[in-house]
Amino acid sequence: MQAHRAAILWFDPRADAPAPCYEADGLLLLAPDPQGVQRVQAVGAYRELRAQYPDVPVQHHPGRLIAPGFVDLHIHYPQTDVIGSPAEGLLPWLEHYTFPHESRFADPAYAGEVAEFFLDELRRQGVTTALTFATSHPGSVDALMERAWARGLRLVAGKVLQDRHSPDGVRDQTAQSLVDTETLIGRWHGRGRLGYAITPRFAPSCSDAQMRGAGELAARHPDVWVQSHVAENLDEVRWVRELYPQARSYLGVYADFGLLRERALYAHCIHLDDTDRALLRDTGAAAAVSPTSNLFLGSGFFDHASADRVGFRYGLASDVGGGTSFSPFHTMLAAYYVGRASVTGSGSAKTGQSLAPSHLWWQHTAGAARAMGLDGVVGSLAPGSEADWLLLNPQATPLLARRVAQAQHLEELLFAYIVLGDDRAVERVSVAGAATDGVLHGG
Repeated sequence: MQAHRAAILWFDPRADAPAPCYEADGLLLLAPDPQGVQRVQAVGAYRELRAQYPDVPVQHHPGRLIAPGFVDLHIHYPQTDVIGSPAEGLLPWLEHYTFPHESRFADPAYAGEVAEFFLDELRRQGVTTALTFATSHPGSVDALMERAWARGLRLVAGKVLQDRHSPDGVRDQTAQSLVDTETLIGRWHGRGRLGYAITPRFAPSCSDAQMRGAGELAARHPDVWVQSHVAENLDEVRWVRELYPQARSYLGVYADFGLLRERALYAHCIHLDDTDRALLRDTGAAAAVSPTSNLFLGSGFFDHASADRVGFRYGLASDVGGGTSFSPFHTMLAAYYVGRASVTGSGSAKTGQSLAPSHLWWQHTAGAARAMGLDGVVGSLAPGSEADWLLLNPQATPLLARRVAQAQHLEELLFAYIVLGDDRAVERVSVAGAATDGVLHGG
């Protein structure tokens, strides 16, 4: 058993809304389960727990904050080298940058090199669970999964399905793409802490036969994930309307093919109406909110207020490479900006929404885990959860240290990290499935 003493932030995974718990002087106790996965045995006030576990050696981390590892609900590992590419919008960006670059992942050696860098970067930023797109090449999935498995990570990924409206080099063949998907499910889903996601790129890139096949796979494998994009960009929405004139909405296309259910995650979900939002709620599907990508590509703003009013699940995502940073701190800050810019009400009552820092943090940890159907597994540090945790250093930069020293309560403390934090604040990353902890930045 291990014990770590520091300030501790965690979340109640049973709560439907953000429920942060905090101890200024806390103790986190860990022990491996029979499969060798490190789990939280207890968490709480140091004085109380130390009396219950007097013989366990304690590692003391004075001045540090222990927090759950971040959960990234939507990221493209093949787009690591596309980040920061200028374009007029989503569709030109795909055409000029993304598709040409993704064609290179037909080479397993190249896919493996990018996968190594990608996983290193996630860890450096404190991301310990990710829902990830590969490319249309089955080998791109193998390259990523092999390396994630060796690291003991909880990672979910899938081969992209795109058999139409796609250039040579990334366009796949309908029947073979479905065979490859099922083969990859058998190879990787449930191996260690890995999971598989059936991954139609987006409705315009998939024929009816491919979408139908994806829905059939989802029905045969109810414990795998489904991931795609929906209602990101107005040009894309118009294109879907032309392709599917009988569908009630863009989201309705996925419903028609049996792709809305528990463990189905849809990136963006910007241009929805309340009927769509209710459909997400009633099917158990969830939204991956991608604020840096939406700002960068000018796609629009996710409506947090309407999401909470209707009551469907959502969480935060980097969406690299349309997203502009791997850093969860940057993503949370962008979500705050979007909330402030999203005007609600009318007349003199018009106002932006100020998302509470603890709510933003919840969206990138326990809320994101709940959206994936992994509440109580990751993102919380509640007893029984897998022990993916971070040690954050408020002294990482002079400005962060100065602001944290003046924080009067938890919300101010968390907001200081959100506004001023980056990878330098992530001193240590502990992954539950790994044999040893990772220590970063000399911490």
